[in-house]
Amino acid sequence: MNLRSKLTSLSSLIIIVLLIGITQKGNAQKVFATKSGQIYFNATGALVKIAAINNQVDSKFVETTGQIIFGVLIKGFKFENQLMEDHFNENYMESTQFPKADFKGYIKNIKEVNFSKEGNYPIQIEGTLTIHGIPQKVSTNGTLQINDGKPAIVGEFSVKIKDYGIKGLYIGEKIANEAIIKVNCKYQN
Repeated sequence: MNLRSKLTSLSSLIIIVLLIGITQKGNAQKVFATKSGQIYFNATGALVKIAAINNQVDSKFVETTGQIIFGVLIKGFKFENQLMEDHFNENYMESTQFPKADFKGYIKNIKEVNFSKEGNYPIQIEGTLTIHGIPQKVSTNGTLQINDGKPAIVGEFSVKIKDYGIKGLYIGEKIANEAIIKVNCKYQN
């Protein structure tokens, strides 16, 4: 193959690569993300307030498919009382052995959300929530808010503590059998 043929082949290859890149860019999926989402939980029993917040939730979702993930470091939950936080991490969540919780799933009705129009859109989310190393299927409702062109997901659901293999002396007494979890994630694109 002479130099002219090589240059022609190289030029053709570059054009094909550019055309593929332009085509893929036109069909690119918009991914929204945050590293400062918020998850609050309340497992208050009859005697003691047991609630904490984590403001370092990592979450992403894909606009076109509704695929969504959340990742939470267990030690990121902050309590009003340091001793309670220590007991949570050491005795209940065993956060050295199980350092994070995550959710992987889909917003089932993502097609009903108009990302170009401000408002509140009811959403249904289904997927797998893994806490304490144990995955469980979950399904819940929430709201996807569009404000200033940016989405936010807010919602609330509950989990049975023992479903995730979390054991402890005071579950069912000082600590509720179910924890209420509230999610608030404001995304960027």
